Amino acid sequence: MINFISADLGHLELYEGSDLMGITKSAKDIVRVLQENGIADSVFASSSMDFASEYGFKTDEAASELWELGLSRYYATKVN
Repeated sequence: MINFISADLGHLELYEGSDLMGITKSAKDIVRVLQENGIADSVFASSSMDFASEYGFKTDEAASELWELGLSRYYATKVN
């Protein structure tokens, strides 16, 4: 289950523990990785998410916005 995310070179890296489970640049890819691996009750983020402009994103908010968009689309695909 994905429990850690970080930003690097304009993409998000999604981890299960120390294992890299996916590298994503789109909300669609985030959904795919989450569908394949699941998501933990708590997901922690590297400080690179707060300073995303230093890690290849246009703004500091861009990495978090991408994650939130992917996460909302993932939950929209879940059947209650």
